[in-house]
Amino acid sequence: MSDPRPGATLGLVSGQHRQGKTFLLQALAKAAEGFYFDGQAVAEAQTLHRLAERFAEHTRATRPPRWQRWEHAVDALLALGDRRPVPVIIDDFPDLVGPSPALPSVIHGAYRRLHEVRQRNRARLILSGGAPSLMRRLFSGPSSLHRLASLELLVQPFGFREAARFWGIRSPRLAVQVHAVVGGTPAYRGDLVCGDAPAGPNDFDAWVCRTVLNPRVPLFWEARNLLEEEADHADRALSHSVLVAIAAGRSTPGRIAERIGAQLPDVSHTLAMLRNTGLLRAESDAFRPALTRYRIVEPLLAFEHAVAWPHRALIEQEDAAAVWQRVRPTFDTAVAAPHFAQQCRDWTTQYAAPDAFGGEFKTAVRGTVSGPAGHTPLHVDVAVRGNVEGRPGVLLSVGLARWNGTMDIHHLERLRYVLSVLGAAGEDVNGATPACYSGVGFGPELRAAEARGEVLLVDVDRLYHGE
Repeated sequence: MSDPRPGATLGLVSGQHRQGKTFLLQALAKAAEGFYFDGQAVAEAQTLHRLAERFAEHTRATRPPRWQRWEHAVDALLALGDRRPVPVIIDDFPDLVGPSPALPSVIHGAYRRLHEVRQRNRARLILSGGAPSLMRRLFSGPSSLHRLASLELLVQPFGFREAARFWGIRSPRLAVQVHAVVGGTPAYRGDLVCGDAPAGPNDFDAWVCRTVLNPRVPLFWEARNLLEEEADHADRALSHSVLVAIAAGRSTPGRIAERIGAQLPDVSHTLAMLRNTGLLRAESDAFRPALTRYRIVEPLLAFEHAVAWPHRALIEQEDAAAVWQRVRPTFDTAVAAPHFAQQCRDWTTQYAAPDAFGGEFKTAVRGTVSGPAGHTPLHVDVAVRGNVEGRPGVLLSVGLARWNGTMDIHHLERLRYVLSVLGAAGEDVNGATPACYSGVGFGPELRAAEARGEVLLVDVDRLYHGE
């Protein structure tokens, strides 16, 4: 923002709600004595009036300007950079485009004029909005602002290690459980639970009951609000059904359609919508690239649709502790266990030492191995591959993740069998390391195999503190 070089610049900031974009941008505007405006979904005339009042306050003018069109407002905002580099920040920009669909083109035209006749202008315009897919749709077309942008910043949730520090949680196992509920969204600790964090591992159940299962606490309603902000009313019921199916372990379009009794084209449309809004992620199977699985990106949505959504009426009518006691096993199997497996995949790509798998690894996904005829498929929780020219390459590791069970030598034997089947099918498995990930621990025979260099073991302490 303090770059003294001449020329107006444009930055685009995106990210899901409650990730701290507004906090970051307001702090930037204050530190750099810049201009900040928060957009609202109101009529264009009302927005221009609010904007003019903020502009007058910023410039210390005696009266606000009378802007009738966005062209006049944008030119005046960019003129703030005529004398010095100055950030001009418009937050919640998509809310302004709804009533004023020509606004991106207006900004594009203003920049074109600046580059032609006022080349020494140093306005640093920042437009902030929601999901990256939404920002891309707003700025597509012949007057695309993407071609003008010198900065595109995606504000993401905290990683699971950073989230544990943010919540002040020292117990790694407790950290997994809390992250399986609220993920890494910073606002959930402040505004939505008023700073209430579990006091320790023995307080987790009570914390769930007094926060995410408590109708008097905003976090209880947040998952529903997330979906209502992204899905049209006509798509909302099917979206909930799709998310319930995925939370129950149905991750392919066909199995989702079968679970909810809907037509595959309708399910595919809903999956595409949820994927475009950033609520779902599609991932190819590690060993069957044509097989696509979907997973819920936002942990709170997964918790909601696995645990709370099917029992909302009871939660609102009965004691939350009684309901939680009944659904606690569902949390362990349908929420915490798959979430732990995803954290293990994230650990391999974000925190593991460069030589942990004997190569430079880039991707870690689930995989399904077709066994011999008549045998059930073999499932791999963490399949790590290298990367060749942007595509998954050599297989570096196959792993199993068990949240609530002590792992021992039979898990290693299963991984060895998986590798033998893959090798027989033509996969290069010579450098593939068997790996076991456990939320509880490992038996003595497996520890002995680790000492012989036959297996990589990752427990929750290593997940959160090791490499």
